[in-house]
Amino acid sequence: MLILAFESSCDETSVAICSFEGEKKQVLSNQTATQIAIHALYGGVVPEIAGRAHIEAIANLTYAAFEEAGVTVKEIDAVAVTSEPGLIGALLVAVNYAKAFAFANRKPLIGVNHIRGHIAATYYEYPDLKPPFFAMVASGGHTSLIDVNSPTKFVTVGRTRDDAIGEAFDKVARVLGMPYPGGAEMDRQAALGNKDAIRFPQAAMQDSLDFSFSGLKTAVINYIHTKRQKNEPISVPDLAASFTEAVVRAVLTNLEKAHSRFGFQTLVVAGGVAANSHLRAALSGFCNKRGIRLCMPSRAYCGDNGAMIAAQGYFEYLAGNLADTSLNAKPTVRSQGGV
Repeated sequence: MLILAFESSCDETSVAICSFEGEKKQVLSNQTATQIAIHALYGGVVPEIAGRAHIEAIANLTYAAFEEAGVTVKEIDAVAVTSEPGLIGALLVAVNYAKAFAFANRKPLIGVNHIRGHIAATYYEYPDLKPPFFAMVASGGHTSLIDVNSPTKFVTVGRTRDDAIGEAFDKVARVLGMPYPGGAEMDRQAALGNKDAIRFPQAAMQDSLDFSFSGLKTAVINYIHTKRQKNEPISVPDLAASFTEAVVRAVLTNLEKAHSRFGFQTLVVAGGVAANSHLRAALSGFCNKRGIRLCMPSRAYCGDNGAMIAAQGYFEYLAGNLADTSLNAKPTVRSQGGV
């Protein structure tokens, strides 16, 4: 089965064609256009600009995806597209393009939840992976702990109450004068610093599996402002390492509570922040100590991409979760537990 998939939920336009035959899942093409250079001028994603950039990129990426995959439109069995959650103007670009493509070529249409897509990216590199398992999605817009009961049945048991992990990293990096996006530079600087130099507050909530990264972010920014007002030097590596340690500490705290509650034997960690080397190392140690199987996509599939949408689209198709031309974009899915 061949699935053509579109992703445009934030600042990356991506089109992929993927093949699915039982447990064999293969990415035939995955064409992605990033907008980092555009949004770096503003220190963050500007929704209106993101939407316009998606419009400019999506058609050419589609042609490139077909050329790379070496298949024709007739060979495509279904069309999948991210329909929720994300920036509404950005989502609408791929949703409408996918609807038009599916309608014109008489192909089944599948609406895909972006968070589910991040988790599904893991299936490419772990073909034997099957639910039930526990998952964490950490990205610029989402921080969620999810009990995955089947490929299409998810229960969100923990989430951020304010800022997502990636958002907190980017905001702290911006205050330090790092280029957008700041996550990669924060990761690099943290490797050079002392993680115990500064003790920042806990971001894990005591009464639940939720997080609050806004308070942690504010504490770090206040620390920076206080140092600058006093004309005192700031060790960027130490600050980056200490902030990263606080983030990792919060993640491990909640995963420990989740493991006690659910007793999971497999942990999937996905999303853009899953590329952070310090988080990956800490999660590896956490799982090794407890005999938990850790599954993480390679860094190439941690960020937003069409292949992950194709993977989840495949399972939604098998479950009969098809859409029609009334499919619309949704910026949030709070009422559905986030997934």
